[in-house]
Amino acid sequence: MQRVRIGLTGLAGVFVLVLVAAAIFGVVSKEPKVVTDETGNVVIQETVNTLADAGPPKEPLAELGVAPGAAPEADPAVDAADNVVPPTVPAQD
Repeated sequence: MQRVRIGLTGLAGVFVLVLVAAAIFGVVSKEPKVVTDETGNVVIQETVNTLADAGPPKEPLAELGVAPGAAPEADPAVDAADNVVPPTVPAQD
């Protein structure tokens, strides 16, 4: 009977912990903020989330620093300048 009581106590503790976490994170909602202006009219203020507008990451593991990213796309103008071979001067005897 002692094991059952300890198990149920642990389960109740985890349940209370989850309820507290839900209450804390429930305060931060995705709903728009509702306020009243000077005249008493209800005004909805939209919040801007810049992280959500960024789109999905191109290489999530590379952005986290876990895996190396792919090489950046090459610029043809830069590649053409890098591939120039300097002229050689013939050796004089």
